[in-house]
Amino acid sequence: MDSHLKIAAGFKNGKSYIKDLYVSLPFRVVSVGQRKNDNKLYQMVMSSSPGILDGDHYYLDINLEKGASLQLQSQSYQRLFNMKDKAVQELNVLMEDDTSFAYVPHPVVPHEDSNFKSQARIDIGKNSQLIISEIITCGRKHYGEVFKLKRFQNLMEIYHENKLIIKDNVLIQPDLIPINSIGNLEKYTHQGTLIFYSTKAGVEKDNLIETIVESAEQYKDEMEVGVSAMEENGFVVRALGHGGEVMYNFFLHVQDILWDLDKTNKNG
Repeated sequence: MDSHLKIAAGFKNGKSYIKDLYVSLPFRVVSVGQRKNDNKLYQMVMSSSPGILDGDHYYLDINLEKGASLQLQSQSYQRLFNMKDKAVQELNVLMEDDTSFAYVPHPVVPHEDSNFKSQARIDIGKNSQLIISEIITCGRKHYGEVFKLKRFQNLMEIYHENKLIIKDNVLIQPDLIPINSIGNLEKYTHQGTLIFYSTKAGVEKDNLIETIVESAEQYKDEMEVGVSAMEENGFVVRALGHGGEVMYNFFLHVQDILWDLDKTNKNG
């Protein structure tokens, strides 16, 4: 089934708002964070489907008008069901100048014989910042489905002024690449990636990395975390562990640290 989600975030009188919204089944979008007084926009993507099914093709289009700040949230873990063929998701995000976008979704749970590819293209404007993450689990571990998926791929490309800045490609295909091999997941069952990139001036990247590394110390018995700095104002957080909830909560904490940097829409 082809399913569409389109969100346009506008900015007027110092506040971000939903300028346009279109969804088809199984999507639904609701406002969250109404008690926040930072004048930013908080939306949750919900679904009437139990997960992504064979033949599904999801199209997600997010546009941020100049000045807008949008934090997108997910409803629950994303399940990828047994598939004879495959399912696909396409995410396109267009960020105009002076915008801020964050999307830290719940972990993905690939069931046995699932085959899924996600492609994302994000165009970021000047004086803007991006936070986006993904967590992939081994599957339904308690059912004995540890990496029994056919294939999982998440390809993400981030552009600024039509120049490719970041390309991240996560591929898990157990029949081709032994998942427990050295240089792969080895002894771990969960992998997470969080990307932060900013075109704002004065971002203290090194201090942010140090703060995140220090925050990860409290999780050292449950997962390993590493941060890779970019030449410009950005970095990639990688996490390996045995549980999705711990990793997800850590990524939410990182999002809180980075989201507070954005003063585009501060009160007054």
